[in-house]
Amino acid sequence: MSESSDGRGDAELLRRIAEGDRGAFEVLYRRHAPWLAARLRARCADPAIVDDVVQETFLSVWRGSDRFRPGASDGDAAGWLWRIGSRRLIDALRGHGARQRLASAVSRLRVRDEPSAEDAILLRIEHGDIAGPLRRLSPELRAVVQATVLDGLSTRDAAVLLGIPVGTVKTRAMRARRQLRQELA
Repeated sequence: MSESSDGRGDAELLRRIAEGDRGAFEVLYRRHAPWLAARLRARCADPAIVDDVVQETFLSVWRGSDRFRPGASDGDAAGWLWRIGSRRLIDALRGHGARQRLASAVSRLRVRDEPSAEDAILLRIEHGDIAGPLRRLSPELRAVVQATVLDGLSTRDAAVLLGIPVGTVKTRAMRARRQLRQELA
């Protein structure tokens, strides 16, 4: 759980937001919006879509913070925010009028040969021994694993996010699992 300089944790902030506390909302937004935007930008290169998704995510938090259950299936607030944000991104990419933006965004979707420094650090911290094998996956396979396994998206949602057919997502996921099994054996 993240805490602010005044000692307020995320769960406490969400409880206060559910009671209508705008100050608590501002603290939560300042604490989590930057990393959420950065993580969304790694999946969608269109800054307008990312900005909209961040705003929609926090609007959802304002309207439904009482649905957060610390320690339950929601886990921590950051994980809860990420699940909301990733689903909002899928909705935005599927949405009315997004087809033109989708073609543009998908063509600019960052599939890197080398992960950014932030991604490399997060991989090591979050995934320990599996970080090396994940880094050695091709960018296409890594993107599918990230979308379906690490981000928890369905195959269909991952296909929309990555701009590839559902069958391609399934094939790449199968290839990634095979490669990871061989490296971890």
